[in-house]
Amino acid sequence: MYKNEQQPSIRVAILDLYEGHANQGMRCLRELLQEFARQHQLKLVCDEFEVRQHKQLPDFSYDLYISSGGPGSPLDSEGSEWEQLYFNWIQQTIRFNEDDKNQHKKYVFFICHSFQLACRYFNIAKVTRRRSTAFGVFPVHMLPDGTNEPIFAGLQDPFYVLDSRDYQVVQPDYDKLQELGASLLAIEKERPHVPLERAIMGVRFNQYMVGTQFHPEADAVGTSMYLQRDDRKQIVVDNHGFEKWQSMIEQLNDPDKILYTYAHVIPNFLNLATEQLLSETQHVV
Repeated sequence: MYKNEQQPSIRVAILDLYEGHANQGMRCLRELLQEFARQHQLKLVCDEFEVRQHKQLPDFSYDLYISSGGPGSPLDSEGSEWEQLYFNWIQQTIRFNEDDKNQHKKYVFFICHSFQLACRYFNIAKVTRRRSTAFGVFPVHMLPDGTNEPIFAGLQDPFYVLDSRDYQVVQPDYDKLQELGASLLAIEKERPHVPLERAIMGVRFNQYMVGTQFHPEADAVGTSMYLQRDDRKQIVVDNHGFEKWQSMIEQLNDPDKILYTYAHVIPNFLNLATEQLLSETQHVV
């Protein structure tokens, strides 16, 4: 038990970029956070901020931040009020972390749409529309820096991810990456028969900010059940074909694929982001 008989708390802010659209991402994030809190005997305080519709952004009273995926183009929002506010929040977070007076740094994880926006903010690569939608379970290959990346600890190379996007991050600016101290972590599956550059699937922007193009929060069991609903199945079949739907169901149920990624990437980030907090508050007797 804890000496003061009171569970330590972890404060998490989820930046919701789904713009009011129905999605599985927010459910998955909530469940991941709740499971992490249970495992570590923490009291979870989790607040959600609707960034695009209501222009809500968190302050610095939270221990860590997760910025979600979302629909639409990561390019069309350029110059919009909400994106300017979002980019200003990123800048303020960087300044907070660079200030030596702030002992407890703020860790941020960017997912999919947020990842594309972050790549635009840091200007480390090009964000472009894909020739066709990437939708399904795919292998992701680690780059050299990815093999030593804490959020990938315990993963095999390649590892499997749930991908759902019409846009991609390509053509990295290596001079800018070096200037920022950023590193490329992973790229999409190799396609020898397709003469196109492979997209960047993970970036560490700085010591406290990291992101992935894929959805590490995807819960294989819940997502499989969701895709087997008659309405969702019909949408996938209409847009991608029955074989794609069948393949996704099979791979979602494979314990070495999405289930394994789900159990590692976000939990690794949470461990990294709360390491100091946990070391200070785990007063177990």
